[in-house]
Amino acid sequence: MPSMKIIKRRISSVKSTRQIMKAMNLVAASKLQKAKVHLGSVRALFDEMTRVIETVKHAEDIADNIFVRAREVKNTAYVVITSDKGLCGGYNSNISKEALAAMKNVQNEKIISVGAKGGFYFQRKQKNILHRITGVSDANFYNNAQNIAGLLIEMYRSGEIDEAYVAYTRFNSMISHSPRVEKLLPLQGGAGGEKSGALMQYEPDVNTFLEHAVPIYLSIFLYDAIVESAVCEQAARMMSMDAAAGNATEIIEKLTLVYNRKRQDIITQEINEIVGGANALQ
Repeated sequence: MPSMKIIKRRISSVKSTRQIMKAMNLVAASKLQKAKVHLGSVRALFDEMTRVIETVKHAEDIADNIFVRAREVKNTAYVVITSDKGLCGGYNSNISKEALAAMKNVQNEKIISVGAKGGFYFQRKQKNILHRITGVSDANFYNNAQNIAGLLIEMYRSGEIDEAYVAYTRFNSMISHSPRVEKLLPLQGGAGGEKSGALMQYEPDVNTFLEHAVPIYLSIFLYDAIVESAVCEQAARMMSMDAAAGNATEIIEKLTLVYNRKRQDIITQEINEIVGGANALQ
């Protein structure tokens, strides 16, 4: 059995660890509140842009548009959004596994990894990582989304890819986060659905409108995905740190109990020795 000195050192070490976990929990909680406010405004923008694109997809004369027309799929791009840091439970592994499952029947995947953890994961799986993007912060969420959207459109126009997907984590609540893989290109749907698009007039024409609208739509889609993922990351880290602090408290209580028992045994032994010595002198 370890000595009292070793047990006391362990208790001190676990207390220091618990203090760090609590501090990280507070930092994550602060970042989470800011990210949730950000997410509220981004979702409103994304929903409105999605409504516009849904209307345009049912307009006439767009069946042959490059962003609508289906192709034979030979190369597929995946934008996979993870975090740069760990200590956030199963957040990174869940979305990485979801993306990997989506690639199961894909012939040639080309991955754009947003976040260091996703890059490491797919490197271990020996997947084709086209670009790695790290250090994405609140200040450059939209710039990164816009750059990725521009890259996807350039690759799609040139025929380097035939379709594109984004894998991200959607925030439902503090305890519910949904890993998702959603299609970006080509746009799903098309003419022949709802007729609302026929009531709209596009200047100079609907195809020219799509040429300008789709880059903005993809930028906002990816912007929303990055912000959603950032909120989920902080929520997962907050819960993970809270659980770690709770586990540390349990360990401290167990070690303290062992320490007290050992001290009591030593005191009892000393009393017995004193009593024994006194009896021997009589």
